[in-house]
Amino acid sequence: MGKKHSLAALGGSVLLLGILLTVMLHHLLENPFYYQLGEYTTEEEGFRAMAFGEGNLEAMRALADESGLSLGEVCGAFMVEDEYDLTGERPGRLTLRRLRDLRESMTEKKPVEFAKLSRAYEAILSDAVYFPLPAGDSEGAGNYGYGDSWGAERTYGGERRHEGTDLMDGGNGRGFFPVVSVSDGVVEHVGWLELGGWRIGIRAPGGTYFYYAHLDSYDHEFAVGEEVRAGQLLGFMGDSGYGKVPGTVGNFAVHLHFGIYLRTDHFEELAVNPYWILRFLEEKKVKYAY
Repeated sequence: MGKKHSLAALGGSVLLLGILLTVMLHHLLENPFYYQLGEYTTEEEGFRAMAFGEGNLEAMRALADESGLSLGEVCGAFMVEDEYDLTGERPGRLTLRRLRDLRESMTEKKPVEFAKLSRAYEAILSDAVYFPLPAGDSEGAGNYGYGDSWGAERTYGGERRHEGTDLMDGGNGRGFFPVVSVSDGVVEHVGWLELGGWRIGIRAPGGTYFYYAHLDSYDHEFAVGEEVRAGQLLGFMGDSGYGKVPGTVGNFAVHLHFGIYLRTDHFEELAVNPYWILRFLEEKKVKYAY
């Protein structure tokens, strides 16, 4: 009897552990805001930083059109050459001749790795079509700001690092700024999160997951699995979150937390820095009357 009880107890413990692990995994996948900077290689950290620099994405887009290569291939070539940081690079130095030499070298030395890197850049940059805040005619439409806060410390809910970009309202108040989808895609998560408040997460065709948090309200009652189009109204910027009770507001300034997550061979959701991608999208806005 003692042995049977021991086996039963062991089986119960294993079952309980399995349930706990399942709940934890579900919690992480449901709450990208909880992802923390972990143990990444130097190369992975460099990739995650998306340090394109001023004007370089525009220059590489032009080179892609001129060369017939994908934007992902162009970004991969120059990023590897500059150790994943183009912020000190001048757009004028991103030439077609250098591109061809770099691409030829990489496809000869590390064809598989270069192909994966190129696909990763392409997935993000091809999915991202519009800036998340539309253009408008009202006086307050341009009254917002954002900076590169990637990796900044956060403490609510435990020590963690910021893995997104905050687009801050300049004084218009909650509910003023419309928030639109930067991409086509399918609603994967929607509703209340303690940290993210009213949020919506959209999976784009290339696999990129775009995350919009702290909304004041939604355009309508979105359903998981619902298709959305790039430029479609999702809701309005607010200050919801940092509370267990749905609808909690007032614990921080009005802003949109915008996150980008990439699904890779090694990571279910790899957070990348949206800042320079947002700078690239700044001139790509839909028009909205507000």
